[in-house]
Parts: sequence; structure tokens; C-alpha cells
Amino acid sequence: MRKQNASFSQRLFRFLVRLLPFDFRINYEGEMEGVFREQQREVEKRGGALEALRLWKETIVVIFTTAPREHWEILTSDCAYAFRMMRKNMGFTAVAVLTLALGIGANTAIFSVVHAVLLRALPYPHGEQLVFIRQQEKKLGINDMSFSVQEIQDYRGQNRTLAGLVEYHSMSFTLFGHGDPDRVRTGVVSANYFDLFGVRPLLGRAFLAEDDKPGASPVLVLSYEYWKNNFGSDPEIVGKTFEMNDKVHTVVGVLPPVPQYPDENDVYMPTSACPFRSSKRHIENRDMRMMEVFGRLKPDVSVAQASADFSTIAAALKSAYPKSYPDNVGYGSATTPLREELTREARPTLLVLLGAAAFVLLIACANVANLTLARMARRERELAVRSALGAGRSRLLRQLLTESFLMAFVGGVLGLMFAYGSLQLLTDFAARLSPRAREIHIDAGVLLFTLAAALGTSIVFGTLSALFSRANLTSSLKEGSTGAGTGRQQSRVRGALIVCQIAFSFMLLIGAGLMLRSLIKMQNVDSGIVPQRVLAMRTTFNWSKYSSDEQTTAVVKKLLDRVQREPGVLSAAISNRYPFEPELISGGPQSVSFSFQVEGRTLEPGQAPPVSTFAAVSPDYFQTLGIPLKEGRLFAETDEAKGPIVIIINEAMKRQIWPNDDPVGKRVTNDGGEHWGQIVGVVGDVREFGLEHAPVPEIYAPQAINPAPGTLIVRTIAEPRRITQALTRAIHEVDSQTAVTRVLTLEQARYESMANPRLTASLLGIFAGLALVIATAGIGGIMALNVSQRVREIGIRIALGARPLNILRMVMGQGLLLTALGVGIGIAGAIALTGLVKSLLFEVPPTDAVTFSGVGLTLLAAAGIASYLPARRAAAIDPNEALRAE
Repeated sequence: MRKQNASFSQRLFRFLVRLLPFDFRINYEGEMEGVFREQQREVEKRGGALEALRLWKETIVVIFTTAPREHWEILTSDCAYAFRMMRKNMGFTAVAVLTLALGIGANTAIFSVVHAVLLRALPYPHGEQLVFIRQQEKKLGINDMSFSVQEIQDYRGQNRTLAGLVEYHSMSFTLFGHGDPDRVRTGVVSANYFDLFGVRPLLGRAFLAEDDKPGASPVLVLSYEYWKNNFGSDPEIVGKTFEMNDKVHTVVGVLPPVPQYPDENDVYMPTSACPFRSSKRHIENRDMRMMEVFGRLKPDVSVAQASADFSTIAAALKSAYPKSYPDNVGYGSATTPLREELTREARPTLLVLLGAAAFVLLIACANVANLTLARMARRERELAVRSALGAGRSRLLRQLLTESFLMAFVGGVLGLMFAYGSLQLLTDFAARLSPRAREIHIDAGVLLFTLAAALGTSIVFGTLSALFSRANLTSSLKEGSTGAGTGRQQSRVRGALIVCQIAFSFMLLIGAGLMLRSLIKMQNVDSGIVPQRVLAMRTTFNWSKYSSDEQTTAVVKKLLDRVQREPGVLSAAISNRYPFEPELISGGPQSVSFSFQVEGRTLEPGQAPPVSTFAAVSPDYFQTLGIPLKEGRLFAETDEAKGPIVIIINEAMKRQIWPNDDPVGKRVTNDGGEHWGQIVGVVGDVREFGLEHAPVPEIYAPQAINPAPGTLIVRTIAEPRRITQALTRAIHEVDSQTAVTRVLTLEQARYESMANPRLTASLLGIFAGLALVIATAGIGGIMALNVSQRVREIGIRIALGARPLNILRMVMGQGLLLTALGVGIGIAGAIALTGLVKSLLFEVPPTDAVTFSGVGLTLLAAAGIASYLPARRAAAIDPNEALRAE
């Protein structure tokens, strides 16, 4: 294998050397061979294309640093002549450069995202050692189960493969002490969290082991963005104090501007300062799971070894604590590299977009190659005359490659400008898929990619034109024509290039069409709620003031009573979550799922229990959102924590558990029978986790039974945005320390939930539109060239009695025939690539007949329009003038 790689490296090196100016090669053959022999041993050892490119670079350095002045003058002369020819043919140059700029720009823009998100290493020391550890309940379909405090202690103490293990979870608290109450997203982390990631604070210090001990003085570390935006980059921020959770917190450090994984937090606190994580209830209960876990592998330890290590620990825990890990849930653990975890959702979409951009570049190359061949048909006599006057064949071919490279280079520069202009849009798009989006920028790797794209495209269409001109240099002078001797071979190649453009355009249009159809289907799906004139306001209470469930229930009731009295309010409710909430969309059903047991039903050994999601809501929740009651009753004010526990289920749960029975009156439990909830009603299904997700079984409990205020939901008479300020004042009248954030309508939330497929469809649509325009222009240009080259033939046909309609059909038939061939190849290619877009579609098959037929007709119509103008000009040819012109 090494010998084969070395041989490939040598062949690639010699090919690249042949692309250098001939005068340089002929005079510096010795220097090149010297460099080649010097590196021969290393090539045989390593081999490969990268080694060949490195060798070529060293050869260029040797040649160009020792080249005499006259050779530089020759190169300068070639470039000057190329610029003159480009200026002389401004129409051709402008079209070619713009076409290449669109193709290279699209690829550069998408590659900048792919490079930052998928290819670049994590911005931490030895980032390849960082791993994400998850617990799983495979039989329940839960692949990412959080950790409890006791589980973290077990995994930290028993593992043999990690140099360190840290915990993390994110919550929202209210920060006091700098203006209005500020709801801050807070990362609760182990003391050695930043040390494990290798992050050194910009100011102050990170957390110490003493900060994580029970009773330690509360401290905070600010993120760079929060420090900059909220404190004006105050250099004296370290040491200042703020109140949070009824405690005074001291700022001990500020983070540098590094990406924050897995969430963008405002501040960080140690676990001892979190009122939930540090509570006795959370510490002692193995089943109270809320944390995520990260680790750093020891040197020379693989991810597979770590996975095996944690699987052994999981098996031991399952054996030691059978109540917490019953056989029927399929408990286990999994370990994945952090880099892979952060890009898991983004990878399919970005690869599809990269493939689409590559198709655009291929279409652009084919179009420019066709334009170049057409231009060569007019330049054959010029090149033949230059050859007769003494210009060597290598000199002429080099001149053509120089012109091609200069056009591609200018196109690359323009493409880079296009890519830079679209960077913010792509960054916002990628931010919805991966937390690595903030790393996107134009760097040396992206610039190198742009240069390689320009060089590659110039070689493709430049070499093609050079090969055909080389074959016709002698014959053109003998024929004495100005383009009549183009030859059938060139015509066939131009036709093949048109077919390729159509095929690639068809595949791109199919992808865009499928995504558009999918988006339309998604927009028209019934979400299960009536989102019009509904406002959601995230409310964060000062947790320290409401330490008991009774206090929380009382303030929630007081808040709802006050909001209901506000003019313009039809109904109001409180819920711990709401449909299309951003966290709900990103977390998915797994984030709020739990297993339960149905009274009177015994599970078979190894049988997985049913799973449902959970929401705690106030009585008017269903009325406010327009969720219909199907059976039984809704919650009432009398449904309190002191009475019997009542619940409401949705139709999806009824279909799964009681398909042929009335569920009202049935009971379920999620704690082994210690507490039972009685079903009092059935409501309609809601697509809470996104329109693309089918409704899942759901259990609703009264907010009084499980008080966890999170969002105030209000249905208004008029536009809800108009009373936002009035509602905020009403909330502050009840509790002035309540932070009100993320105010949006349910229509906005519904629209934002479709952001990913909408933006993907838009980008694919842009690429497909570019491809369609380029391909259509190519067809029109080639048909016009064919007409100009067949003037004498067409004149003879007309003189012999051919009617203009026959000529029109003949020319248009050629364009439509090429298009039909391209569509046929495109259909085969699109079917072969359906697996790439299948996961991105919603209720649309990847071989959707409507989309395929619509795209085919669109291309045929575009080809017909593009061919019509040349065909009409051909039909109007005067045979007398055509014969005299020849």
C-alpha cells in the first residue's frame, strides 16, 4: 500500500510540474530532480496526495527563487496578453467571471461553515480527549438520560479511563444589584469544570475545590459576553457582589471569549450555590436526575475503552440498585467524543448543503468550459497564425491556461466577497444546529479552499479548451476559416457539457423542490392549538421567597387573578412549559419524559413500561391555548395538592394505552404505586415539540399539585404585543422581583419552530435557482453559437424550400433533446441520492412524483425559452446573404 501511495504521489507531482511555465521547466529540470530525489525516501515512507502537493510547493520555491529575469518577463508578458484578451472580450469575460464567482462563492460560504463546525478541532487544549457521557434507557427509547448526584459520584470514583469528570446543568435565576431584575442563564458546574476544558479566566480566577463544599460563600464567574454587554467590560468587576437566590454572590472571575458548550450561559456558579443541586433531596435521591457529565480521557485511552469502562460501571450499578435500574428499561451508558456530540444534528444538513454548493460549482465549470470552447472556435485562426510565426505549442497552451487561471482567480476574489457578505446569515443558521456556530469565520483554511477552487476550475475548463485548440492549430490555418472547422468532436463535447449542466441542475432543483413541498406540508399541519392572539411571557420568580409549594401556589393564583383583570385579556394560565418553546424544541420529548405504570396491568419480565411526557398547568391552560376537551372534564380550582391527585391525558396516550376503552377513571403511577393519579379527562393532541414531530403520549397535572411556574400564557382580544407593557406592570405589582423575559406570541413560536427546514429550503432554493439560471444561459449560448456556425447550412435549407417553422423546430428540438437527456440522467442521479435528503423531509417521499414532474417540466420550459431566440433568428436568415457571407 505504501508503494502504491508513493507511486501516486510521484505521478501527481510530475503532473503538477507540467502545469508550470515551459521555460521554467526546461531550464530547471536539474533543480526539480534534485528536490525530487531528496524527498524520495520520505515519499516512499508516507506517500499520498498531500505529500505530492508539499513536494510541488518546494519545487516551485526552488524554481521561482532562482529564475532569471527573462523568465519573469515571459510570465509577465503572458499575464499582460491575457488581460488584453479579457478586456477585448468584455462580454465573455464578465459572464465567465460572474458565473465562476457564484459557484466559488457558494462553495466558499458553505465550506466556511463546514470547516468551523465539522472539521476544525475543538478550541481547547487536547480537545480530542474530551468526551460526553450519557445514561440510556434503551427499551424506553431514551438515549440521553441525565445523571443524579449519587450516579456522578459512582462514575467519578469507579472509572479507570478518565483524567477528570465534571458535571453541568443550566438553570435560570434572577440577578439583583445592577438595575432591573435580570433573568440570567446560569451554568451550575463542578469546581474543576473550567480546568478540565483547559479554560483560563480573562480576569480573576476559576472555581476552587473550596467553593464546591457545602456552606461555602457563593461565588460567580461571568461569561465574556455578559461581562461586556451588561457591565461595559468593567476591569474592576472582580470582587463586586450581587444578590441571587436570597444570597450575596461575589464575582471571582470573567471567562475569555471562548465557545461555551453545551449552552451559552450568562454566569456560572459552583454546585454548592445552586438551591436545587445542593439540597438534601437531590443529593440523597439516586433517581433525582438533572445533570450532564463530561470527561477527559487519560493519554493513550480511546473512546472505545472508555465506553467499555462505563458499561462495566453501569452493569455494577444495575446489580447494586435494581429498583433504580429495573431490567425492563434497558439501562446502560454510552460515551461519544465531544466534537461528535456537538455536531450530531448539524452534520446531515451541512453535508447536503455542501453537496448542493458543489453541484453549483460543477455547473458553473461546465458553463464556462462551454463558453471557452465557443470562444476557441473564433480564436483558432489567431492561434494558428501565431503558431506559424514561431510560437511553440507549449507557449500557446500555457497562454490559454494563464487566461483561464486569471479569470478563475478574479472569480474567486468576487466569490470570496459574496461568501463574506453571507457569513452572518449562515452563522445564524448554523447556530440553530450546533453551539460551534460562533467559531465560523474566514480564516486561512477557507482562503486556501477558495484558492484551490479557483485553481481547480481554471484547470478544468482551461485544459479542455487547450486540448481542443491543440488538435486544431494546424488544420485551422489550412482551412483558412474563422470558425467553420470547429469539428464534430467539439460539438459533441459542448452538448455533453450542456447535458451535465441540466442533470446537475435537475438534482439540485429536486432537492429544493422536496424541501419546499415538505415545508408547505409542515406549515399546513394542524398543531392542535389556536395560536392567534396568544402571548407567552417567561417569568422567573425569586426562588428564595417561595421555598414551599403553598407559597408558590399562592403567588401563582394571585398573579393569574391580577392578569385576568387587565383590560384586553380573555384568559390566562401558568405552565412549566408551552408548545413550541425553544428549549422544548431543542430538547425533544426525551427532556420531559418519564415511565409510568397502569393500575391493574402487570408487565411481563423484560417488558418496557409505557412512557409519557409531563406538564404542570393551571385550570385555564387548555381554554387559553384552544386545546379541545374530548372526554371527561378539565381541571378545576378545587383540584389541589391536599386532595386526590387528578390528571388529564391526550388522545395519543389513549390510543396507545386504552385504544378500545374509556380511560376516564383509570389510574397511573410513576413511583411504584406510592402515589396514584386518576384520569379525569382527555384532550386533543398537540405537536408541542415541533410541527414535524407527531404527537406523543402526554400527561397534564394541575399546577397546584406540582407548582413550577415558568411561563405566563395570555389570550387577548386584540394584538397581544400591544398590552405587553401593561402585563409586565401587572406582574411586577404582584412581585417586583420577578424577571420577565422572552416575550413572544405563539404564532412567532410556531414560525420559529420551522426555522431550520425553512432556512435549509431557502439555501437549497438559492443554489437551485443559480443552477437553473446558469444552465438556461448555457443552453441559449450554445444554441446561438450553433446557429452562427450553421448559417450557410440553414441558408441552403431555406433556399431548397425549408419553411421558417421547420427551421424553428429543428433548432429548438436540439436544445430540448439535450435537456431531455440531462433530465433523464438527473432523474437517475436524484433517485440515487434520495438517502441524503430523506431525513430532512416531512410527509413527502424522496421520490415524490409531483416534484419530479414539476422540476422536469420547469427545465424543459426554461430550455424551450432559451432555445427560442436563437431558433427565431435562424428562421429569419436570408439565404442570399448567408451564401454571400461564406
